Amino acid sequence: MKNDYKSLILPDGFEKNFAIDCSNKVLAGDLNNIETPILDAIEKAFKTPSISLHIPGHAGGEGVLPRFRDIFGERIISLDTTDEFSGLGKLYPADGPVARAQELMADLYGVQKSFFLINGSSVGNMALAFTAAKENKKIIIGRNCHRSVISGLTFTGANPVWVIPQWLNNWGIWGKVDPGEIEKLLDQHSDVTAVWITNPTYEGVLSDIEKIAAICKPRDVVLIVDEAHGCLWKLNDKLPISALECGADAVVHSLHKTGGSFSQSSVLHIAKNSKINPEELEANLGMLQSTSPSYTLLASLDAARAYLSSGYGMKKLDYAIKNAEAVRGILNETKGVHCLSAGDGVNIDNTKIYITIDGLSGKRLQSILEIEYNIEVESATDEGILALSNIGNTAEELYYFCESIQSIARKNYSDITHLEKTKYMPFHIPQIVCTPRKAYISGKEEVKTDESVGRISAEVIAVCPPGIPVLVPGEMITQEHLPYLTHRQVIQVVKV
Repeated sequence: MKNDYKSLILPDGFEKNFAIDCSNKVLAGDLNNIETPILDAIEKAFKTPSISLHIPGHAGGEGVLPRFRDIFGERIISLDTTDEFSGLGKLYPADGPVARAQELMADLYGVQKSFFLINGSSVGNMALAFTAAKENKKIIIGRNCHRSVISGLTFTGANPVWVIPQWLNNWGIWGKVDPGEIEKLLDQHSDVTAVWITNPTYEGVLSDIEKIAAICKPRDVVLIVDEAHGCLWKLNDKLPISALECGADAVVHSLHKTGGSFSQSSVLHIAKNSKINPEELEANLGMLQSTSPSYTLLASLDAARAYLSSGYGMKKLDYAIKNAEAVRGILNETKGVHCLSAGDGVNIDNTKIYITIDGLSGKRLQSILEIEYNIEVESATDEGILALSNIGNTAEELYYFCESIQSIARKNYSDITHLEKTKYMPFHIPQIVCTPRKAYISGKEEVKTDESVGRISAEVIAVCPPGIPVLVPGEMITQEHLPYLTHRQVIQVVKV
């Protein structure tokens, strides 16, 4: 089955991908006539080569390992250039084609300002922490946040006030954040400067951002939403409403995750009427990002925006949603297979496919798919796996995945013990001893993991994906943490 999935006959419900037909003037013109300022500038630079007596040192490709050049190709190496000599524009402060590309991104998402990120959404989260977090002040944060949020807090000296999301025990994953919990914490803590929510969760579960925004607004509290996995929402009515339209002040989007740009490229949006100062935020981004940005990454953001905003790209997204729904429909009718769906007490992003099979852990299911079916999924939890229906996936690939899951469910597979030792994601209310910064800058020492109980963590411990912290600097290590730390022999703790 590994090699013949392209010839599968698709059942009703799947939408077969269409190829670009250049004779179709509507589609071809739609793709070819979209403004792409960075891409245009790079193309112009490529067509008018010059002698390179400047950085980068490989000088257009001669100074690289020949095997590297053979694998990647001469063109992509020659396109690795700098802004000073190619008319590409600067990233900080943005000007030229870069500034124009950011304006086009802001227009697409209907925001005041969009900033291109060349170190993933992580650097956007850190810049937002620099802007919204204040020393010794408090920020309410969902405990299922990404480790980059903790990195930002560690720099600023702010105090996290944790809100614990719902735990979906049958699925082994985090669920939504209760708006009532946000309101209660804001009533309890008068010095909160911001609320920071991760939405959707890694597996696609949604919180009610509109209600949370309505709670924050009259209190003049900034609402930041890490919407890294929701960059497509604005582009299709079958997807959730973006936090940018629900009252959030700032949103981070990982376009490289689901939007088609290159890995490590993301966007930070400032909403219209945001309480965040865009000039201050841009200055903080300038402190954190490289002064020699990769124009390959910037061009990929420019191209992804153009593709997603085209009629062709929107149709591909519509097909990705329909194919994910077809997979869920078939698998939920398959004995022993359970597929997280809207109506299971949750609202979800339709492009995320989270599956469990009776009698198999997520890690075991993931390994079977990789070894026996040549399928790589996004991640595995204690209970299940997460697969994505992307704009680049074909209907045949999704249907082959569907048939593979059904085949596994019919066979008598058993779990392998060693795959069960590392737990995926803890559900503990932390015991906070001091701020993350105080713990991080304190004297440190390493202790064996099994001797760390009762000590104060001096490091962030988070396994990627999804990058959710098991421990944060300043938190007490407890016996309950140990099953989630089996991959660690030693832990850095505050020296006593």
